[in-house]
Amino acid sequence: MDPNAVLFVNEAFYHAFSQRDFAAIATLWAKSWPVLCVHPGWPALTERPAIMESWRRILLNPATGPVVPHHARVFTYGEVATVVCYEEIQGGLLLAANTYMMEEGAIRMVQHHASHCANPPPPETQASPALQ
Repeated sequence: MDPNAVLFVNEAFYHAFSQRDFAAIATLWAKSWPVLCVHPGWPALTERPAIMESWRRILLNPATGPVVPHHARVFTYGEVATVVCYEEIQGGLLLAANTYMMEEGAIRMVQHHASHCANPPPPETQASPALQ
């Protein structure tokens, strides 16, 4: 799997998140693969309908602020890739792992796991170039 293509899809996910674009979030998630989503403080969600409902609730919540991802690193394993990145949201810092697989010729998310992060990463030496 092409790491730059995976980073592009990961950026699309965070753009949709920040724009509160539920339709885009739903499109990015796999429909035929098993899926997993762990939001900070939530139980693991393992069914697509429950995951989509969680995103709908998060995006409709007026208290949800914009999310700024940074320090993204992609790890590829054949036709599977995981992006590990930090998420800045409402003054807090989360660490996220997003896993992607090919589905019907497109890169789709199969796993999102975000958790609180007590130790911020070192400053990036140069800003990560946006692929969008």
